[in-house]
Amino acid sequence: MAAENSSVTEFILAGLTDQPGLQIPLFFLFLGFYMVTIVGNLGLITLIGLNSGLHTPMYFFLFNLSFIDFCYSTTFTPKMLMSFVQKKNTILHAGCLTQLFFFCFFVISESFILSAMAYDRYVAICKPLVYTVTMSPKVCLLLLLGVYVMGFSGAMAHTGNIASLIFCADNLINHFMCDIPPLLELSCNSSYVHELVVFICVAIDIGMPIVTISISYALILSSILRIHSTAGRSKAFSTCSSHIIVVFLFFGSGAFVYLKPPSVLPLDQGKVFSLFYTIVVPMLNPLIYSLRNKDVKAALRKTLGKINFLRKE
Repeated sequence: MAAENSSVTEFILAGLTDQPGLQIPLFFLFLGFYMVTIVGNLGLITLIGLNSGLHTPMYFFLFNLSFIDFCYSTTFTPKMLMSFVQKKNTILHAGCLTQLFFFCFFVISESFILSAMAYDRYVAICKPLVYTVTMSPKVCLLLLLGVYVMGFSGAMAHTGNIASLIFCADNLINHFMCDIPPLLELSCNSSYVHELVVFICVAIDIGMPIVTISISYALILSSILRIHSTAGRSKAFSTCSSHIIVVFLFFGSGAFVYLKPPSVLPLDQGKVFSLFYTIVVPMLNPLIYSLRNKDVKAALRKTLGKINFLRKE
């Protein structure tokens, strides 16, 4: 749905690089990343679904985190891979807005589900005696509903803001996907208001989860420091370490791209930094949570044992 008076009906995605010698190697590199992302996240979803021992609030949110990572990686990666093997990778104006909507929806949902996971860890460590009651199935579902409502609201705000832009003659997007900064730069009627809307939305989508996560971990740290046994402290830290790593990777790279003006972070550098939260984080999440989690590793061994047993029969 092109904006009124916009003469552009389709865009050309420039991709990561215009150097011919790098196209094929990068294609196979990112295809490998994408396959690891798909197998890792679908594998974790299947593992949690098949093992009743993982049917707890923590893994309920991890299940949804893997689902979100799978979806938002699939939103743009296939189109990105096409830019490495096609001379001109085009996308319709409506298709660009659709890609932007789903990308924003899943990325914003991820930021809020990470905050829900931080709250879950806070209750588990600071209020273990009432954990089952506090994190009841009803509460978990309400938290998840809030996650997706915030994702939908943010996606609608960003997409509506970009849909109001007018694109005159230039239709080359200096990115591997329809992202907000390159579209703002490409538009011929982009204004301070459009940039302000983006800044406010991103500040909410990143700020609210970061505040929630910071408060949760401040209370967790305070509680851990009151534990006298070394083993108790180590166990408490281990339950949070995977989540902390993911939070720093995701929010650090996202804030660096969206909360800095174009004059400070040029688009060519911005699209390289955006690889961290678009490609690297969805790929690493299942690896971080599986390799550093005893419950997941135990469930994996149990599932593989059942598969081997069935094969022998």
